[in-house]
Amino acid sequence: ILEIIVAEKKHEVALRKEQTPVRTLESNHLFSKPCLSFADALTDRGKHGIIAEFKRKSPSLGWINQDANISEVTKGYAQNGASAISILTDEKFFGGSLNDLSAARGNGVPVLRKDFMIDEYQVVEAKSAGADIILLIAACLTPPEVKKLALLARNLGMSVLLELHTESELDHVCDAITAVGINNRNLKTFEVDVENSIRLAEQLGEHLRVAESGLRDVTTIQLLRQHEFSGFLMGEYFMKQTDPALALKQFIDALEN
Repeated sequence: ILEIIVAEKKHEVALRKEQTPVRTLESNHLFSKPCLSFADALTDRGKHGIIAEFKRKSPSLGWINQDANISEVTKGYAQNGASAISILTDEKFFGGSLNDLSAARGNGVPVLRKDFMIDEYQVVEAKSAGADIILLIAACLTPPEVKKLALLARNLGMSVLLELHTESELDHVCDAITAVGINNRNLKTFEVDVENSIRLAEQLGEHLRVAESGLRDVTTIQLLRQHEFSGFLMGEYFMKQTDPALALKQFIDALEN
């Protein structure tokens, strides 16, 4: 599945380059706006490190919440205690768009562009659409590619979340990234194993740690905190509910109690 997505992404990026040159992206008013700090958001002791995700569908589940209103949900996420908001911008496989990213801005919390980033053009595109953070997936990139894309993002003022899944990807970690995300979902098989975060965390250095996928209960979050995780990316759990923002509030209330 990952190979199919990346092949489609290469084709998509080539078309976008033809349609919208870099100079046009750089002229967007959002391009010059300062970014909110991802590190500050994750270490804010007044919050709980929840990165609430807006995701309409996925290759493994199909449609999750096709009719969700991006502005209402993301505003509710911010008001109900999210430390950051993740936006799926891939259209074909996840039903998202860059317009979703722009619509999620202005709520006082950092916004992550979650996509399959393979080209410097996408980094500029993310800044132009209002992203504070970009996601880089080690399974899609070589270590030099991660470093190149991360340095560009940092030079543009954005933070970088590097996603790992296996021990063999630890060599992708570099000084230009802000945090290391450990994906419990194998992107090649889509199987989920929460213990994966703990196993890999033991081999990380001083980087901020973010657990991704398969997070559905308070007990799991508490366990991961014991292993020095600062962030917890949750999407499907909230988006499956009728009111995703209310589901976030109820989850945080449970954490506090």
